[in-house]
Amino acid sequence: MIYLAVLVATLAASSHAKGLFAEQDVLDNGIDPERYKAACPDYRHYAMMPHRPLSKGPLALPYQRPAPNCRTFTSSLVEKVIEDMTSKMEDKDLARIFENAFPNTLDTTVRWHVDGRGKKAQKYRSDEIRDEGHWDGAQSFIVTGDINAEWLRDSTSQLAQYQSLAKNDNGLKSLILGAINTQAEFVIESPYCNAFQPPPPSGVSPTSNGQDDSVHPAYEPSSVFECKYEIDSLAQFLALGNKFYNNTGSKEFLHRRWYLALDTLLEVLHEQAKPTFDEKTGRFDRNEYQFRRRTNLGTETLSLGGIGHPLNGGTGLIRSAFRPSDDATILGFFIPGNALMSVELKRTAEMLKAVGKTELAKKAQARSENITKGIWEHGVVTHKKYGEVFAFEVDGYGSSIIMDDANIPSLLALPAMGFVDRSDKVYQNTRKMILERAGNPYYLDGRSFAGIGGPHVGLEHAWPMSRLVQAMTSDDDDEIIDSLDLVKRSSRLGLIHESIHVERMADYTREQSPTSELCRFPVLTNCRELVRMGELGVCTDDFGYCGEETPSAIRQGGGDIQGGIDRTYE
Repeated sequence: MIYLAVLVATLAASSHAKGLFAEQDVLDNGIDPERYKAACPDYRHYAMMPHRPLSKGPLALPYQRPAPNCRTFTSSLVEKVIEDMTSKMEDKDLARIFENAFPNTLDTTVRWHVDGRGKKAQKYRSDEIRDEGHWDGAQSFIVTGDINAEWLRDSTSQLAQYQSLAKNDNGLKSLILGAINTQAEFVIESPYCNAFQPPPPSGVSPTSNGQDDSVHPAYEPSSVFECKYEIDSLAQFLALGNKFYNNTGSKEFLHRRWYLALDTLLEVLHEQAKPTFDEKTGRFDRNEYQFRRRTNLGTETLSLGGIGHPLNGGTGLIRSAFRPSDDATILGFFIPGNALMSVELKRTAEMLKAVGKTELAKKAQARSENITKGIWEHGVVTHKKYGEVFAFEVDGYGSSIIMDDANIPSLLALPAMGFVDRSDKVYQNTRKMILERAGNPYYLDGRSFAGIGGPHVGLEHAWPMSRLVQAMTSDDDDEIIDSLDLVKRSSRLGLIHESIHVERMADYTREQSPTSELCRFPVLTNCRELVRMGELGVCTDDFGYCGEETPSAIRQGGGDIQGGIDRTYE
């Protein structure tokens, strides 16, 4: 069984939600949880310092998990997975990264959770809530690392590694169900926004992002932390439900509020498929979404007074004002975001069809097909060196941006997202282009580190996350081992940083990579996809997947991880 350490969430800050432990019986040892909680250090500061015991590998990596009674959520099944994995991994440094990373979302980012059955969940069902079912049922507020707010995209990715365990752990199942319900409320209220304040029933106080923004449609600051419209955020809302349904078979989240959120999402896609100029009259048609921020950074606001550059009609593509890095798009048809949306709409349509929602399924499927067609017709361009490649952004007029960014969805991650097979010729051309300095302006290669960066952190820092996706999308043993080893050597605090200075490995951004950054990609589902790394000491002999014919230096597995988990933990 391989659940790769370096492909999961690594970090996060921790300031625990009021009343959190009252909702979970995480302390069954006679200790007053509220008193103990008050003594817990802020994880942002705790993670900056190494803690013993150190790993027994050559890097001697520290143990960075909070004390058991300071963790924000616990799962005995997750602890069992950690115990089993670390005991089987010969590379004890990689094992330590897994031990710190795999449970980090649960350890540090669950600010609020109710299972929907207790008294505390019920008391908020008052007459002041106008919408029937508003905040009913299980609810979960998952913050993004060192920021006390929830990003739709990030919370979905933060929980991804637990989805396959949920059917065998009622606590995890309730946590993820709660996250779906909470995201549905966010989408219903402010579908153009990307990051949200704590829900009113949580009792957790909202915070300000300190920015001076002018946004249309207007939003309520006590409910919304930031309102950058990103197509991938809405796609990740769909992904959270799709993964939950496919892993558990549960239909508990398919209630009136979720269907209202889906209708709201589809309406946003309809609005953002419109061109800048009316196709019949040629007149300027002001977009429903506009964003202006008082800033001296061009990546933090939209051009042309908050409107963005013109986009053509008839493409089938959906506009995205911002990228997953939270940087503004240059040309609004962001291809990786459209690809993710097309994939998740297709998966949603399959689920809807299975539960008898035939007409709604047809609507989602049709939109998915239109987007996919638009990507292949307008998002594929001919490069004079690399041939046919996917562009990063296009405008439908023939202009394109050639680059890739480390944040996911990205061009590099297209196979991991399920949009294309890794053997696809256009993808292979694109992959070659974006992993070379001559082809991608944000591919950085220095004396200490190499990888894809992005405008978010400047021109000297590459993201370890990009090396993980590079390994994830490779069939080359040396490339995989090199990528994982480089990430491991740069994680000297036992957690994976947001970005690394390519000339000085000790120069990094953030002591630990926030979940908003590192968790934006799927967990591996097949050993062959990532791990040919006997040199790193990881093998799948426990489920009989490493054959005797495999060289000892490169033991490669071919079985499905999920099957191993099911057989072991059911």
